[in-house]
Amino acid sequence: MSLIISNIALHFLSKQAETGEVQIRYGAESLAISNKIQSFMESLHNIYNKKGNKGYGHFSSMPAEGDEARFVDIMESYLSDVQDFNSFSQQATNLLKNELTKYDLAETGYLVLSHYEHMGGRYLIAAIIPISEHYSVDSELNISADQHLDTDKLQLAARIDLFDYQQNPAGDRYVTFIRGRAGRKVSDFFLDFLGCEEGLNAKAQTQALVEAVEDYVAVNQLDADEKQQTRKELVSYCKEQKESSQDVQIKEIDKIVSNGDGGDSFYEFCKTQDYQIEESFPHDQAVVNKVTKYSGFGNGISVSFERSHFGQDVVYNQANDSLTIYKVPPNLKDQLLKLLNDQNDQ
Repeated sequence: MSLIISNIALHFLSKQAETGEVQIRYGAESLAISNKIQSFMESLHNIYNKKGNKGYGHFSSMPAEGDEARFVDIMESYLSDVQDFNSFSQQATNLLKNELTKYDLAETGYLVLSHYEHMGGRYLIAAIIPISEHYSVDSELNISADQHLDTDKLQLAARIDLFDYQQNPAGDRYVTFIRGRAGRKVSDFFLDFLGCEEGLNAKAQTQALVEAVEDYVAVNQLDADEKQQTRKELVSYCKEQKESSQDVQIKEIDKIVSNGDGGDSFYEFCKTQDYQIEESFPHDQAVVNKVTKYSGFGNGISVSFERSHFGQDVVYNQANDSLTIYKVPPNLKDQLLKLLNDQNDQ
């Protein structure tokens, strides 16, 4: 199996609605790595990887408040074999309890802490798994309820790339985390628990990359077809990197974008124009996709089309705020004709 678990701990936190008191129920001192545990962690790893709205950060250099150790301190204590994983996980759970007490949040559930390896990388993941109820019926039609870990609703999780952290402790991206839901400060609360600060802004880096590509193809006077082909190749490359959980590399993008007519390469262009783009970085695929497609939704209308169709098959009239679509897609045309027939029959 590609995922190798070194240690895993599971502890339960609940918050009393009446008093706001947070209670802890510690799990087993040592969990045997059974097939079920293996499958659970592989599922959690995959779900975390697929979460698109991630932030990137690093441990804060600020000292801990009072005598309480920081998460990074107890993690270091475990990694250096000063204490075992169970002691580390219980201390981490108490840190989480203290943060939950400060916030008016009902974010309780099972805290999973796991140290594992995957594809040559070493990671420490911390996640609060919410609980959902499910119901079953026996042969006598008796209904019973039970609880299960609802990993599909994962919102509070962070993962530390231990290789990156240990080799580049001054870096700004060795911690990844799921950003909070709209209007909630859950990601802030979880970062406080870990003692982390947000670092690299993947969305801003990607926007700078897209801007640089658009400027480069404009300066080199590529025709409309060449520009669109370059954009498509950029989207394809970035998609492949996202699917394999790899950073985009400016030197690799250089091979896709650079003009072969003796002018500056894309890499040189980025450096001379000072776009402030990292040599490599985790990107935001949604931002990249916009270079080839335009889309929008509102008032019950959803529209999406490739950039190359704008001004030809799709025409926008700014004067009367209307959009005219020529060459209607066949499947949409069939639905429209059926709708017209139904209206005529009425």
